[in-house]
Amino acid sequence: MKTIINATETDKILFLDIETAPVVYKYSELDENTKRLWDKKWQFSEDIDPAERYQKAGIYAEFAKVVCISFGNFYNGKFYVKAFSGHDEKHLLELFAEHLNTFYNKDIHNLCAHNGKEFDFPFLCRRMLINGVKLPKILSISGKKPWDVKFLDTMEMWKFGDHKNFTSLDLLAHVFKLPSPKGEIDGSDVARTYWEENDLEKIKNYCLRDVITLASVYCILNGEAPVSDEQLIFATV
Repeated sequence: MKTIINATETDKILFLDIETAPVVYKYSELDENTKRLWDKKWQFSEDIDPAERYQKAGIYAEFAKVVCISFGNFYNGKFYVKAFSGHDEKHLLELFAEHLNTFYNKDIHNLCAHNGKEFDFPFLCRRMLINGVKLPKILSISGKKPWDVKFLDTMEMWKFGDHKNFTSLDLLAHVFKLPSPKGEIDGSDVARTYWEENDLEKIKNYCLRDVITLASVYCILNGEAPVSDEQLIFATV
């Protein structure tokens, strides 16, 4: 049976996407202890060269930081989106934690991200703890029963129980005939754009497109129309 999400239920979801970059850009720039720990992470994988693998450092919370968080929610038929970005990760995470607690108190009961259960949600939690930021109520899931965890994941929804299937948000946008969230950059370009170009605005715009696409995919998966241009409102931070 197809699940239909009515407007009131959809209004209780905060859609989010994060962009991350290595704390230290290049492997050669790591201090000796960090390099030792990175190398040790791959010691049982003979086919992996730790130095080459460092190109993927941006997805590991022990070695990377959050540089942008975009989020959006439906309200009165509109979709409001905005983003926090910056070089001061602790301040960025504190702003977002405050925002999450405010939304939670206003009965925003669920967070939604694409591959969020494997990446966005745990990455945010780990970086908050590393930066000494108290976890917001909705992210504090230790000891909770699975049905009490308020995480929605469009990639998991698309799997329909197929555990081996990975599908990118860009591919879902393509099959559902939505505008691609990829513009000047995609996820693989974020580290270079951050460290070499120092272009947070470009990263923020990419992150915002991702969260709009995310909300549209969620709506389609639940039998509703995707987000239209008329619905979009870019809120100021």
